[in-house]
This record gives sequence, C-alpha cells and structure tokens, in this order.
Amino acid sequence: MLKSMTGYGRREAVTDGKKILVEIKSVNHRYSDYNIKVQRHLGFLEDKIRKYVSRSITRGKVDIYLNVENFETADKMISLNKAAAKNYIDALYCLRDEFGLKDDITVTSVAKNPEVFQVERLDEDEEQLWNTVRGVLDGALDDFVAMREREGERIERDLCERIAYMKTLSDEIDRRSPQTVKEYSDRLYEKIKEVLDGTEIDETRILTEVAIYADKVAVNEETVRLASHFTEFDNIVNSGEPAGRRLDFLIQEINREVNTIGSKAGDIDIAKTVVTLKGEIEKLREQIQNIE
Repeated sequence: MLKSMTGYGRREAVTDGKKILVEIKSVNHRYSDYNIKVQRHLGFLEDKIRKYVSRSITRGKVDIYLNVENFETADKMISLNKAAAKNYIDALYCLRDEFGLKDDITVTSVAKNPEVFQVERLDEDEEQLWNTVRGVLDGALDDFVAMREREGERIERDLCERIAYMKTLSDEIDRRSPQTVKEYSDRLYEKIKEVLDGTEIDETRILTEVAIYADKVAVNEETVRLASHFTEFDNIVNSGEPAGRRLDFLIQEINREVNTIGSKAGDIDIAKTVVTLKGEIEKLREQIQNIE
C-alpha cells in the first residue's frame, strides 16, 4: 500500500505523574527532514525521538512537538538566596531611613525580587522518562501513519486508474502502428516510383530501401517497453515498500518512451493519443510527488 507524505497524529496522556502531549505532522519533501521541538531540559530526547520515528517515516518534512508537565512530583527545587535577600532588605531599610518613608517592608515585597530565590531543575531519570514518552509517541505515530495510509490509498486508486487508462491508449497505438507503417511504406514506394519514372527500376532494391525507412516510424519497440513499465508500476505499488522515488524514476522512463513514439510516428491518430498520454503522465507526476 502506498503512503502519502501528508499526515497528522496527536496523543495526550497522563502517566507516571506526568501529562504528556505529542503531535506529529508532515508535508511533502524530497528527502526526510525532521524538526523536533521539546522543552530545553528535555533536549536529550530529540535524538531518541528522531531515531524512533525514522523507522516508520522514511520521507517528508516532519514536525514533532513534545510537551511534558509534572503533576505529582516537583521538577524544580526552590531555595532561598540568603545573601541576596539580606542585601535587598538592607537596601530597603536604607531607603526608608534616608528619605523618611513609611515602613511597609513585607515578605511579599521582598519576594518580588527574583534574585532572592534560587531555582534548580531536578535531574530526570532519562531512560524512565523516555519509556514513558515513547508510549504516548507510539499512539501519535499510529494515528499519523493511519492518516498517511488512508490518503495513500486514495492516491493509489487514482494512479492505478490512470495507468489502466494509459495501457488502453498504448494498446491503441500498438494496433494502429502496423497500419501506419504500411501507409508510410506505400506513400514512400509511390514517391520513389514517381521520381524514377522512365528509368529502369530494381523492384527488389526499392522495396528494401522502403522497408529501411519505414522501420523508422515503427513504434512496436516503444510500446513493448511501455508495457514493461506498466507492469513494473504494478510491482512497485504492490511491494509494500516506500515507492515515491522509484515511481518518480519510472514515470520519467514512461515519458521518454511516449516522447519517442510522438517523434517517430507521423500518424495524426497516434499523435493525438500521444498528447493524451502526456497529459496523463503530468497528472501522475503531480500525484507521485505526494507519495512517501
């Protein structure tokens, strides 16, 4: 099954005394590009998250957001900076005495000075926290991949329908090609006879030359290769592996064969079919840019 490069997943849970939120979203990108946002003190999780999700996401511009809040236990230790508090209070008393101000010094007024307190973040058990986060990350990743698969299924149906249509167009060219070769041969033969009118004609030589030039408008080799490319398309789609880059290359090969048919065949019906094929190729190319 094909997967789209566009997806979104979100999970939130309270576990082990922590509220954990994980969001994953992605858009198209030629390669894999991960942008992981976590709180500064959780920076050690970035590499773990990147390695973990890369097993499920091989292509796309992926944004991952993680937020962790402690509910049951404190993650910070607050202590009094006695020296700073004393200096601050002494300064307030000096201000009071110097200018004869009303003494309204309180705990609240002193506590407003941020230097009075020292805040230290407590060390986390990194492995334990990662195991806790991973459970929520798994849920968000499941939702994310499921959305990619749903969108990929829609794209796959569209691609397969277009390839099936292109097969019918290629078959039309294949059926028409022998007739165009014969018509070209007949025109060429009559033209040569007209030019050589009144001279001795080596019928065998003329037929040989006509056959050589007529072969230049035959497109059976191209239609055979197109059939092979269509079969390979089905194989890639059904492989169950990331297919975007391989399909992109295959579409280039299909386009090359169609261009060759258009340049070789001088038949108006085939030319019209080639135009239709090229239109389908462009639609395929647009869709394939969305595939992982």
